[in-house]
Amino acid sequence: MVFFDIIKQQQVFFDSGKTKDITFTRQQLSKLKSLLKENESLLYEAIYQDFGKSAFETYLSELALIYHELKILNKNLKKWRSPKRVPTDLANFPGKSYIYPEPLGHVLVIGAWNYPYQLSLLPALTALAAGNTVILKPSELPSRTAQAMAKIINENFPAGYFYVLEGGVQETTELLKNRFDKIFFTGSTRVGKIVYEAAAKQLTPVTLELGGKSPTFVLADTDLSMTVKRIVWAKFLNAGQTCVAPDYILVEKSIETKFLEVLKQEINSQFKVNNELTEHYVQIIDQAHLKHLENLIDSDKIYLGGSINYEKRLMMPTVLQHVNFSDAVMQEEIFGPILPVITFENLDKAIQQVQKLPKPLSCYVYGKDKKRIDKIINKLSFGGGAVNDSVMHLSNSHLPFGGVEFSGIGAYHGKAGFDSFTHYKSILKKSFWFEPPIKYPPYSKWKLKILKWLFE
Repeated sequence: MVFFDIIKQQQVFFDSGKTKDITFTRQQLSKLKSLLKENESLLYEAIYQDFGKSAFETYLSELALIYHELKILNKNLKKWRSPKRVPTDLANFPGKSYIYPEPLGHVLVIGAWNYPYQLSLLPALTALAAGNTVILKPSELPSRTAQAMAKIINENFPAGYFYVLEGGVQETTELLKNRFDKIFFTGSTRVGKIVYEAAAKQLTPVTLELGGKSPTFVLADTDLSMTVKRIVWAKFLNAGQTCVAPDYILVEKSIETKFLEVLKQEINSQFKVNNELTEHYVQIIDQAHLKHLENLIDSDKIYLGGSINYEKRLMMPTVLQHVNFSDAVMQEEIFGPILPVITFENLDKAIQQVQKLPKPLSCYVYGKDKKRIDKIINKLSFGGGAVNDSVMHLSNSHLPFGGVEFSGIGAYHGKAGFDSFTHYKSILKKSFWFEPPIKYPPYSKWKLKILKWLFE
């Protein structure tokens, strides 16, 4: 396959030392931004053909985050790449200690289909900023967006530096047989395990951005109107095909009826759709996933929605009520426009139920009681989240974005992203003018006392 030659080219390019030149890196990042700007119409058209996704939503949920990350990286590149002096202990007096950032080398980025630009290009450009070479393997499911990225990048960057490899499972499987200095994968937990196993055979470090059932707690004292407004936007953005979408609602029993009423009103307000594609709503990725989503719906528990248009790959926003943790919809991440609502009366018991599930990528809490909010945050383990909002935490580059256990390994965005593609090399520098005799033979009791004094 063609990528065997690309891998060799990238290894040679990295060994040349060119990627460690900050001026070169800044030029490449600026070039990438310019190319994306110049080709925005191509990117919009490609993703519309794949998802029916509007230019507005594509910019909001994909390109805006990429441009912002480029801005952050360009602003901080010199500082992050520079050696940092750190304190030196008394045992190494006189000396100076430094930490030298260095790129890992040759990186493989495997992107996801649900946000094909953001989840492919953002980790790739971060790896480039850290001084690595990159092979980007986007998902084959949204084929036109993969083609668009390949055209823009492969026609304008040396293959030995940055290359987009199109293909499916076969190409990815063959890629993973090769030795990389870092693999960054975004996708399902099931495929993440396959990537992790392949990387382990080569002792390749990985970052796995996976998913999970992200709970949303709605407490009785919340601002119900604003709570629902934010939940509806976050849940049905990209037709629910978002790894950090609110997966299910845990609402206090005392406000269940009012919550569902306001939820219905807000959905009808934000998404005035009836089995038709509009600029406010997108398609399900393919027929297979649409069928899978349909199988998760218990028709006896539909409060709102449930209609499906297979010809146009659409599922209308759907709300399920009277749901419990044993239902089929609660056995896996939904990844679609289905919102189960579970009620609770005892917060501690609700938290215990969530604790029995795999640790999620995100968790959201809506309410005003700080003690109850803090109880949820402190008792539950999850990748990240928000209080009185959903999804928006990932837009802050100062917040590392990543999961824990089954929801992921490692994090990125901003400095955390730079760190994930960087090795920090520790260096001690000493002069010749003084050398304490304590570490040299012959050993004695007084030397031992001094050692204990130094280290204890």
